[in-house]
Amino acid sequence: MLRLSITGLTSPLLPTPAPAVRLRPRPLIRLRLSALAAGAASSLSPSARSLRLLEWGKVCEAVASFAGTAHGRDATKKQLWEVEDVSYEKSQRLLQETEAAVWLLDNAGGAMDFSGLDTVAIESAIHCVSGGAVIKGLEAVAVASLMLFAESLQVNIKAAMKLDEGSRSRLTTLTETILDAAINRSLVKSIQDIVDDDGSVKDTSPELRRHRERVQLLESRLYQLMDKLMRSADNEASLSEVCIVNGRCCIRTTGDKSSTFDGLLLSSGSDAGNMIEPIAAVLLNDELQESRALVAKAELDVLSKLTDKILLELDSIQSLLQETIRLDKVTARAKYSIAYDGTFPDLYLPNFENETVTSATSGSAKETFSTHPTKKAWKLYMPNAYHPLLLQKYQENLDSAKRDVASAAAEIRRRRIYGQDIAEDQLASVLDSMKLRVSQLEKDQPVPVDFMIAEETTVLVITGPNTGGKTISLKTVGLASLMAKIGLYILASEPVKIPWFNAVYADIGDEQSLTQSLSTFSGHLKQIGAIRAESTSESLVLLDEVGAGTNPLEGAALGMSLLESFAEVGSFLTLATTHHGELKTLKYSNNSFENACVEFDEENLKPTFKILWGIPGRSNAINIAERLGLPSDIVESSRRLLGTAGAEINALIMDMERFKQDYQQDLQKAQHLLMQSKELHNNLELAQRKILDHTSAQRKRKARVISEYAVMARSIIRKKFQQFQESAIAERVKEEKAADNAKSERVKDHMPTSTAAMGKAHNTDTNLATAADDGKGYMGNSFVFVLVLTFTF
Repeated sequence: MLRLSITGLTSPLLPTPAPAVRLRPRPLIRLRLSALAAGAASSLSPSARSLRLLEWGKVCEAVASFAGTAHGRDATKKQLWEVEDVSYEKSQRLLQETEAAVWLLDNAGGAMDFSGLDTVAIESAIHCVSGGAVIKGLEAVAVASLMLFAESLQVNIKAAMKLDEGSRSRLTTLTETILDAAINRSLVKSIQDIVDDDGSVKDTSPELRRHRERVQLLESRLYQLMDKLMRSADNEASLSEVCIVNGRCCIRTTGDKSSTFDGLLLSSGSDAGNMIEPIAAVLLNDELQESRALVAKAELDVLSKLTDKILLELDSIQSLLQETIRLDKVTARAKYSIAYDGTFPDLYLPNFENETVTSATSGSAKETFSTHPTKKAWKLYMPNAYHPLLLQKYQENLDSAKRDVASAAAEIRRRRIYGQDIAEDQLASVLDSMKLRVSQLEKDQPVPVDFMIAEETTVLVITGPNTGGKTISLKTVGLASLMAKIGLYILASEPVKIPWFNAVYADIGDEQSLTQSLSTFSGHLKQIGAIRAESTSESLVLLDEVGAGTNPLEGAALGMSLLESFAEVGSFLTLATTHHGELKTLKYSNNSFENACVEFDEENLKPTFKILWGIPGRSNAINIAERLGLPSDIVESSRRLLGTAGAEINALIMDMERFKQDYQQDLQKAQHLLMQSKELHNNLELAQRKILDHTSAQRKRKARVISEYAVMARSIIRKKFQQFQESAIAERVKEEKAADNAKSERVKDHMPTSTAAMGKAHNTDTNLATAADDGKGYMGNSFVFVLVLTFTF
C-alpha cells in the first residue's frame, strides 16, 4: 500500500549539534541573585510593596482568567495593577460598569462571551494592512468574526434593554460606543465569499480554479507513477515509502541493494535511508512546483484585493477591537464578582470637617436586608467577608474533587458497558474515598469574618493567638478596599459599606534586608517609617504584630506611640495586630481606639477564626499548657509569676467574652423575634386588605343585584301599565261602539232614552279616567318602593 509522509531532513554534511550542557549555579551566584531580588524589593515604594505583601498580583491573575481573549486578559491585569492611580470618581464609574455588565450577564449572558474572538490575529491583520502587507486568510476570518460578534452583541443588548425600561440609563456608559458602531456587512460578505473558515482561499476566480485543477492532476499522475515504480521493483524489501522533500515527490529506500530505477540521490543516511527522486518524476515535479507557484500567486492576488477593501474600514475595525477588549475587561470583573457571589459595595469618600467624619455615601445597587443593626454610623461594614484567595483556593479544590468523582464514575460505567474486567471493590472504595473528600471539603468551608468598625474609630487593635486569623483579617480588609476601588464587588454579604482609600499601606510578615544588613525588627521599623511618611488622612494602614521582634516592654511602648501617631493624623483607618497587652489599654484613654480579638476554642484547643468586637484578647498560654498535660507545679508556678493582676484581667476578659456571647445570643433571638413580628404584621396587613377587598366586593355585588332588580321592576311595571292602558282603551272603544249601536236603535225606535244614554256615557268616561288614574298611582307607588329599597341599602 502506498504511504505518504512529509519528512524534515538534516543534511549529513552539516555537523551534528552538541548536546545541551546543564549547568548548576554555584552557591555564590544564588546568593547574589537572592541579594539582587531583595534589593529590588527594598527599592519598591511603600504602596507598591504593600500590594506585593497583600498578594494583589494573585487577585489580578484570578480576575483576568475570566476574560475571554488574550488581549482582554492582559488589559484586565494592567488595569488592576493601576489601582493606586484610580480616583474616587473613576472608582464609581468602574463600579457602575461592573454593575451594568452583571445585569447584562443575567439578561443576555450568551452575548457577553468573548472567547470565540482571536484578538491576536485581528491585531496582526491591522498591522499587516496598515503596513502595506497582504492579509492572511486566517486574519481575514478573525476580522469577519469580530464584526459579526459586534453585530450580534448589538442585537442582544438592544433586546435586553427592552426587558427593563430603566436599564437604558444603567447601560449607557458601558454600551454606548458598541451600539453606535457601524458594521460593514458588505465587507463581511466579501471575506466570507473569498476565505473559508479554515483560512484557505476559495475558488473565486477562473484562473485560480484552473491552476488548482492542474495541481491536482499533476499530484495524481505523480502518485500513480510512484506506485508503479514501487510495484515493479524487484527487491521490495529495499523500498520503504513515498516521501515529500522540499515539495518534490521521491522514494525512500532502505537496505544495501541498489534501486531498479534511475533517479537523483537527494540525501542518504544509515538511519533515514536514501532519498531518491526518480528520473521519470523530475519533469512532473517541476511542473507541479510551477503550478503551485501559480496557485500561490493567484491566491495572493485575491487576498490583495481583499486587503484593499479592509484598508478602507481599518479605522472602524481598530476602534471595534479596542471597544471589544474594553467590554471583555469589564465582563471579566463582572464574571469574577458573580462567580464568588460578591456584593455591590457602598463606596464613599471620607470628608473631614472640624475633625468630624461625614460619609458621602452612594446608592446601593440592590435593596437589601441584613440581620446586623445598620442604623449605626459605620466607617466600615462588611458582614461575612471572605479572603478572595482563600475562597478561590477552596472553590478550585472543591471543583477538582467533584471532577475526580465524575471521572471515576464515568470510567466505571464505561468499563461495565464494554465488558472490561474491573475490580469492583477497589474501584468502589476509590470512588467512596473521593466522595468522602468532596463532603469533607464542603464542610470545611472558609470561615467568613464580620467587620463592623464604628465611625468614630480610627485605630482597631486585634489581639489573639497565633494562627487564629489575625493576619488573614488584615489582608481581607486590604484586598476588599483595593477591589472596591478598582470596580470589583466585595466578597461579603449585603450590605457592604467601605471607604475609598487613596492608598493601602501594609507591613505584614517577617521582612529582612540582606543588602542593608537589617534584622526583622529593623525591616519592620523601616517599612512603618516609610508608611508613616506617606500615609494621609484618606489612607488605610495595616500593621501586623506591631512592636514585635524586640524587648517586650520597649516594643509595647513603641507600638503604643506608633498607633497614637496614626490615630492623630496618620490615616483614616488603621488596623493593627499585636501580642502586647499594653496596647489593649489604649481604648480606655482614647476614644479613637477599639479592641477586637480572634476567638479561641479552649475545649478543642484551636481557634474558631471569628472576631469578637469590643473585647481585648486574653492570654491562653498557661491554660493551654495545663490542658496539654504540663506538670501542675510548673503551671502553678507560672500563674504565681504572672501575678494576681494578670489573673484578674484574664477573668475580667472572660466575663466580657461571656457577656458578649450572651449579648450576641440575645441579639440573635431579638432579631429572630423581630423578624417573626414583622412577618405576623405583614400577614395581618394582608388579611386586613383581603377583608376590606371582600367587603367592598360584597357591597358592589349587592348594589349591582339591587340595580338589576330595579331595572327588572321598572320593566315589569311598564309592561303592566301598557297592558292596562291598552285594555282600558279597548274597553272604552267597545263601550263607545255599544253606545253608538244603542243610539242608532233609539233613533230608529224614536224612544225618549237620550238622557239615560248620555248619563251612561258620562259614567263610562268617568270609570275610564278613574282606571287610568289608578294605573298611574300603581306605577308611582312601584317607583317609590324601588327608591326606598335603594336608599335603605
